Amino acid sequence: MLQDPSFRHPVAVCLGAIAGALCRYYLTLWFTQRFGTTFPYSTLIINLSGCFAMGFFVTFALERVATIPREVTLMVTTGFLGAYTTFSTYGLETFILKHAGNLTAAIVYWAGSATLGVISVELGVILAGLGK
Repeated sequence: MLQDPSFRHPVAVCLGAIAGALCRYYLTLWFTQRFGTTFPYSTLIINLSGCFAMGFFVTFALERVATIPREVTLMVTTGFLGAYTTFSTYGLETFILKHAGNLTAAIVYWAGSATLGVISVELGVILAGLGK
C-alpha cells in the first residue's frame, strides 16, 4: 500500500497543504499585526511570493533536477503552494497558456478569472444577504 501512487500522491498533497495553510495563517497574522488592516498586505505578499515560488520550483524541478520524485513535486505545488495561495496556480496556468502560443486563451483566463472572481464574490454576498 505504501508504494502505491494512488495512496502516496494524496498523502503528499495533504502534508504539503497542512504546511502551506499554516504558513499562510501565520504570515497573515504577522502582516496584520505589523501593518494593520487598511490594506491587504498579507494577501498581496503571499500571492506574489507564491507565484514566484511556483515559477521557481516548477522550472527548477522540470529543467534542472529531473529526478525529483512525483510525490515531492505534488507536495510542493498542489499541496503547499495550493494551500498557501491558489493565485500561484492561476499565474502558472496563465503562463502555460501564453507560452503554448494560446495568447487569446491566456488573456481570457487571466482577465476572466480576476473579473469574474470579484463578480462571484459580489454575487455570493448578495445571495447570502437575501435572507436578511
